[in-house]
Amino acid sequence: QVQLVESGGGLVQAGGSLILSCSATGNTFNINRMGWYRQAPGKQRELVAWISRGGVIDYGGDVKDRFIISRDGAKTSVSLQMGLLKPEDTAVYYCSAREIDDTTNYWGQGTQVTVSS
Repeated sequence: QVQLVESGGGLVQAGGSLILSCSATGNTFNINRMGWYRQAPGKQRELVAWISRGGVIDYGGDVKDRFIISRDGAKTSVSLQMGLLKPEDTAVYYCSAREIDDTTNYWGQGTQVTVSS
């Protein structure tokens, strides 16, 4: 089993920045991808960004030019630097980890990001 613990988030004005961090503990040996999803009220959960153990990155939506995902050398932590935040970025952000079998997923409990206009 893998446990994911998130930190960061909070309230920020439009145009501001935030950093989210997530650390994985437990049986992390088989983790390949780590990343972030978000879910706004009344909407489906959507991909924000993920990064593989080998450094391949994918961004969802319109965040590519505003957010940066990175991973530590031990491959057990992932960070998301969010800039030029917009009110529509308001959501609960969930850390996610996927094992190399590409079917086993783990989720953090979520952290609220609120962007005021």
